[in-house]
Amino acid sequence: MSQIDDLPPLREVIRKHGLSAKKSLGQNFLLDLNLTARIARAAAPLEGATVVEVGPGPGGLTRALLTLGAKRVIAIERDERAIAALEEIAAHYPGKLEIVSGDALRIDMPKLVGGERARIVANLPYNIATALLIGWLTAEPWPPWYDMLVLMFQREVAERIVAKVGDDAYGRLAVLVGWRCESKIMFDVAPSAFVPPPNVTSSVVRLVPRPQPLACDGVLLQRVTEAAFGQRRKMLRQSLKSLGVDTSALLAEAGIAPTARAEEIDVAGFVKLADAYSAQTKR
Repeated sequence: MSQIDDLPPLREVIRKHGLSAKKSLGQNFLLDLNLTARIARAAAPLEGATVVEVGPGPGGLTRALLTLGAKRVIAIERDERAIAALEEIAAHYPGKLEIVSGDALRIDMPKLVGGERARIVANLPYNIATALLIGWLTAEPWPPWYDMLVLMFQREVAERIVAKVGDDAYGRLAVLVGWRCESKIMFDVAPSAFVPPPNVTSSVVRLVPRPQPLACDGVLLQRVTEAAFGQRRKMLRQSLKSLGVDTSALLAEAGIAPTARAEEIDVAGFVKLADAYSAQTKR
């Protein structure tokens, strides 16, 4: 493992600060600085960019982002044990690293970046990864406060993110992503790259916001997709009954056959369903 800067190797940082990974925090540390640099390069160009990183831990990805030219990195870390390690990085890159101690699910990130357009790059804690992504996808107003997301997920979740209609992994998450972003799996990361190694392969996914997605109420789109995919093998005339509206009229208004199943409906079709649902609830 080669060094990307003259700070101590990550294993030494972990030993010094007692940073054993906590399962309760969804932690799996990446110790290969060449690999963290590859993740950072997936978010290129970084020169002059403000980057938000969630769950930096000992700071391997943080260091890569700074080395590759990020103007400012805002590192959000819930684990108080990691703050001292991050402060050492901040001292090495004066004025470029802002450390925020707290829960990323509760932090007002647009306010944190001060009105700038930022980029989110993170090896996300697996236990909050999907919740964070859905929050970012449903942000208002749109276009959002970020211009790109480069995120690490379990491979299974990554496949659900990029899935297209007809794919086995196609579901609610794919619809929400496809509605507002272009997404792509950049590369996989083997379990052996982490400490401790997880039981699954991970994948780095890049998402770029669509400047003009189909107009739709994001909350209602979530409700419709949750109902539809909650009973994905059933026909929509049955699975959508949990919405509490006339499903026959709903499907007719959206131009969708009542015998169709959720896995057969593309993003545009779900947007039409959400719009029809909105119209029905207002009557």
